[in-house]
Parts: sequence; structure tokens; C-alpha cells
Amino acid sequence: MKNVALGCLFSALVALVAAPASAQLELPAASPSAKVTQEVGVTSISVDYSSPAVKGRKVWGDLVPWDKPWRSGANAATKITFSHDVTFGGKAVPAGTYSIVTLPSQKGWKVMLNKELGLFSTPAQYSPANDIVTVAGTTAAIPSRERLTYVFSNTTDDTTSLDLEWEKLRVSVPIKADTATLAKANIEKAVAQSASEHAQAARYVAESTKDYAAALKLADASVAIDSNWYNQWIRADILAKSGKYAEARKAAQISWDLGQKAPNFFYKDQVSKALADWKNK
Repeated sequence: MKNVALGCLFSALVALVAAPASAQLELPAASPSAKVTQEVGVTSISVDYSSPAVKGRKVWGDLVPWDKPWRSGANAATKITFSHDVTFGGKAVPAGTYSIVTLPSQKGWKVMLNKELGLFSTPAQYSPANDIVTVAGTTAAIPSRERLTYVFSNTTDDTTSLDLEWEKLRVSVPIKADTATLAKANIEKAVAQSASEHAQAARYVAESTKDYAAALKLADASVAIDSNWYNQWIRADILAKSGKYAEARKAAQISWDLGQKAPNFFYKDQVSKALADWKNK
């Protein structure tokens, strides 16, 4: 029986070695990949990391030495991505992706965001010269956590806390987004786009269908959303094609006046000519 068992084992090993190169042996990873994402107002923040386990080992000061730069997880360095500019630990950080490097210490942790994304997985070495910011991490004792985990906590429309938790320790850094400014910019962009879309539709209807009444309604809607030289000129042109030259001149004059303050008044010649041509009509 012993020889039979050994024979079966040998056959299994031979089959494994002879398996096609494309076959993958799936086994649990020692430090599985993980990702956590949090929306803070209109800013998306995500952390990609590998999650090691305690496995009965002494973590702080042993597995993770004190006072030496650490990848803040396992395998390659942990990475954090911001969709918009934020403040990280009170310091300004531009939108983008960075490696999280920490300096664990019994005297107080430091957390660095580094622009080198290949740390600990390529020959690239950690250099403080590539740090975008260095901030203090707030530490606290927690109930035992077997696997390293990143958590976003105390999230509001403007703020959140990025917490690294492992073994019996939590390290936290506050993050703040300028949500009010971003939201205002988004509103202004949407309004401008809507006004532009209505103006383009007005021009298309006037030129393709000659339905000037329908085109004028679209132009009026564009002006109501955001009066600018472009939609006022489209409106003036439609009024002129409808034979309403007095109203057309008024709209063209508004277009001209607004155009003088615009950086790209590319219909300047057409508006100027129209004001002259429609003067006596």
C-alpha cells in the first residue's frame, strides 16, 4: 500500500510539472490584495494594498522595525489615489497617486506620500527627496486585528480619516477636501455646458429645418441659463432670419459688448458686419 501511495503521489507531481504553462495553481496568498475607496463630497480617495497577517508574530518593533521606512503593508508599497487636490494631515497634496511610506516609531509615527510608485517592488529605492509631504500620524490602541486593514472613518462631506489598523495599533491621518469650491466649479461647468448645448441646438434647427420659432425658443433658453456673446449672436442671427431686425440688432449689440470682454470672440467680424447691415432694416 505504501508503494501504491508513493506511486500516486509521484504521478500527481509528474502531472503537475507536465501541465501546460498557462495553467495556474490557485492557492491563498500570504498577504492578499485589498482596496478601499471613499467618496468625500465629490472627491474619490482609494487605497490599494496587500494585507499581511499577524500569525502569532511580534509585529511592532520586530516584524516591522522601529525607526525604519516601511511600505505600510506587504509586497509592493501601499498606494493612495486622490481624484482632486486635498490636504493630507493638514498639508496640500495635488490630485494623483502616491506611495504611502511610514516611519514607525515609539516616539511618534510619520506618514509620507512619495511620488515613486515602484517602491519595494522594483530596484527603485525610497528617497525622502521624492516625498510630497511628511505628516504626523496619530496612534491609538485598538482590539486585536489579525490582518492589516485600511479604514476610512468619521467621513463627512469635507473630511475623512485614513486609518491603518493592525495587531493592536491604529495610525490615523486626517484628510480634507475643498468640497464647496469643487461643487461650485461643477455647477458652473454644467450651466455653461447646458447653455452651449442649447445654443448649438438652436443654430442647428435654424439652419437645417428653417423652423425659426423653434430655434428661437432654444436660443432664448440658452440665454436664460447663461447669457454670453455666442448665444446672443445665435439669437440675433435667428431673429434676423425671421425678419425681426430691430430685436436682432439689440441681441447683436449685446453679443458685441460681451464679446469685447471674451478671450476668444471668434465671430467678431460677423457681428460687426451684421450691426452695420441691419442698421437701416
